[in-house]
Amino acid sequence: MSQDTINNNATFIWSIAELLRGDFKQSEYGKIVLPLTILRRLDCLLENTKQAVLDTASGLPEEMDEQMRMTILSEIAAAGGQIYNTSQFTFATLRQQDAGQLRSNLVDYLTGFSPNVRDIFIEKFKLTEILKDLDDKGSLWMVFDKFCQLAIHPEKVSNLEMGYLFEELIRRFSEISNETAGEHFTPREVVRLLVDLLLANDDEALSGKGIIRRVYDPACGTGGMLSVAEEAMKEFNSALNVDLFGQELNGESFAICKSDMMVKGHDASRIAYGNTLTDDAHEGETFHYMLSNPPYGVDWKKYAAPIREEAEDLGFDGRFGAGLPRISDGQLLFVQHMVSKMRDDEKGSRVGIVMNGSPLFTGGPGSGESEIRRWLLENDLVEAIIALPTDIFYNTGIQTYIWILSNRKPEQRRGKVQLIDASGERFWQSMRKSLGSKRRAIGDDARAEIVRIYGEFLNGTAGYGDVSKTFDTTDFGYREIRVERPLRLKFEVTEEGLNRLSGSKAFKKLSQLERSDVIDTLKDDLAGQVFMSRDAFLTAMEEAFERFKAMTTKTPGKTVGPATLQENVSQAMEHMAESIDTLFGGRKKTSFLKEAIAIFGETDPEAEICFDSKGRPEPDPKLRDNELVPLSEDWLDYFKREVRPFVSDAWVDENHTDQTDGGVGRVGFEINFNRYFYQYIPPRPLAEIDAELKTLEAEIAGLLKEVVA
Repeated sequence: MSQDTINNNATFIWSIAELLRGDFKQSEYGKIVLPLTILRRLDCLLENTKQAVLDTASGLPEEMDEQMRMTILSEIAAAGGQIYNTSQFTFATLRQQDAGQLRSNLVDYLTGFSPNVRDIFIEKFKLTEILKDLDDKGSLWMVFDKFCQLAIHPEKVSNLEMGYLFEELIRRFSEISNETAGEHFTPREVVRLLVDLLLANDDEALSGKGIIRRVYDPACGTGGMLSVAEEAMKEFNSALNVDLFGQELNGESFAICKSDMMVKGHDASRIAYGNTLTDDAHEGETFHYMLSNPPYGVDWKKYAAPIREEAEDLGFDGRFGAGLPRISDGQLLFVQHMVSKMRDDEKGSRVGIVMNGSPLFTGGPGSGESEIRRWLLENDLVEAIIALPTDIFYNTGIQTYIWILSNRKPEQRRGKVQLIDASGERFWQSMRKSLGSKRRAIGDDARAEIVRIYGEFLNGTAGYGDVSKTFDTTDFGYREIRVERPLRLKFEVTEEGLNRLSGSKAFKKLSQLERSDVIDTLKDDLAGQVFMSRDAFLTAMEEAFERFKAMTTKTPGKTVGPATLQENVSQAMEHMAESIDTLFGGRKKTSFLKEAIAIFGETDPEAEICFDSKGRPEPDPKLRDNELVPLSEDWLDYFKREVRPFVSDAWVDENHTDQTDGGVGRVGFEINFNRYFYQYIPPRPLAEIDAELKTLEAEIAGLLKEVVA
């Protein structure tokens, strides 16, 4: 392979992009140049067999099955894969035509390709629209003429060299396109690190002749991860047969990836278009290696229905049996999807996936995220998780992590998970010029050290305790127990409380006269008193209401008017008494009493405990707390040691559980890097800070003197 050939062609193609300056944004260069580069490569590939394809095509019956036609013409074209072109034009003949007809002739040339290739150029790259735009701006002939001079025939540029050339172009255009940089392009050093980790200690599995390894990326973007994986595996064993598979939702990225496979001579039909989570194009397939950088924090609400349906109907017979994460982030859906494609043979499968911090700790016990983590850890699928430096991606500066999964762990890793903190300064270097949000890069030496720490399973015993720690899979599990403390209420009838009671829902059921009488009774009998017991307050209320009830049910002593008036007054008093009974309810918790307790009561640690009807202390929701107890520890021992000495009246709600075996609490799993790698940095001594401030003050005073002078 000639690096000069790659660099020279990349420079020449870059010079074509420069012709677009002024008429197009930099972010649009790649959308124009990349598809035309592929078009030129295919023209070169098909050149020697062009006439034979035309002769064969003219002799085929029109009613022939399309698939049969593709098979016959592809074999004649001999370009690798199902690729042919039945248009009369080539780049050479197009160049000889009238320049004014170039656009229509190019469209004719595009429509002459086999359906799979035509779909890439017309539907995904939108090349007919690009040609119109170039033509309208007067740039089409100039750009096309330069591409005709691009010498990338297979005799001069091999498929391998063409692959490297194409990847170099993708990288360059991604770097200048800050609008989309990183959206479909993972930094090359991150991809190389991921691949190196994935292949570490796999020498035996990759050795020998006739070995076939299947590699898959469910969110393959432009195909960078697949290409680097193949490159690394071929470097180790050139006789290795590497079959690449992928799926991509973004049309332009899919077109670039599929084109990359075509120019390298791979079977491009293995790169599928569509939503991996809802329409798995490789259903039933399994792979030796899987790697991906799925989108972070992307809402999957708009296609949630088929995912939920699969989870509910198929459970673990489908892909999402472990659980569904929150609708705002689908990263763990991709993890489950990849695990479902692990091989169940002696070698098994290895998975490498780049994600942000959300899948590590988002979601409490019983949540979809926690249950997925629980499933991964209890099935011993997690080998290692590596924290990467911040500011290494083009479109985000957030912390990212590489997860390494395997269903065939080596003996020393079984039941263990290695955490590596590669976020420190020793693992990154500042870039001279930022590219979008990317301000740091992982150098070759740092990458090699990370891979060595992982590959040799180094940790504290080897002097790497500050960056590498090993845990049992159960160490990430915990039991959430609910700790309750008793409700203690103090009661006082105040003017403010009475006003709030007047506006309460239950109180409004009374007539205006009845409301006034109740307020007056409470004010006259209870105002100014402080009750440190709820029972004492309710008893005082009951006695006040009973006195009021006795007053209202007395028979009038003398005639005060016509008999009908006396009867009306008597009935009104009886109704009032009934209303009081309804309000108070014989000490039952009527809606009125609940509102009265809520209005006049306030928590007070000196008040007496409130008990329910069965004599049990009632919990205070405001004092409720949840304790996370490691699964390896007995919850009662933990409670007696960590809680009871500080709050003697606390107890554990044993009914707060999600366990079917009678256990207490709710089980959850999380992986909190900060907890394991946090290093306390003490504040600077006050004397040192004071001395620095005085120095700065002296410097400022000196500068001011110079200004005044």
